[in-house]
Amino acid sequence: MKRRKLLGDITRHAKSINAQLTLKEGGAHTIVRLGDRQTVVPHHTEINEITARQIMKQLGMK
Repeated sequence: MKRRKLLGDITRHAKSINAQLTLKEGGAHTIVRLGDRQTVVPHHTEINEITARQIMKQLGMK
């Protein structure tokens, strides 16, 4: 999955549930806070599907 698509999906999900979304850029990762949940998204163009699913699960999306 493309990193840009994953971040777009997270943003759309945040808007749909009216949750506060915070993105903090770090050196090798982006720290994503969605409501009271937090995870990191690596700065790779292509993110492994399993990793993408785990990121979404950590944010309570699936």
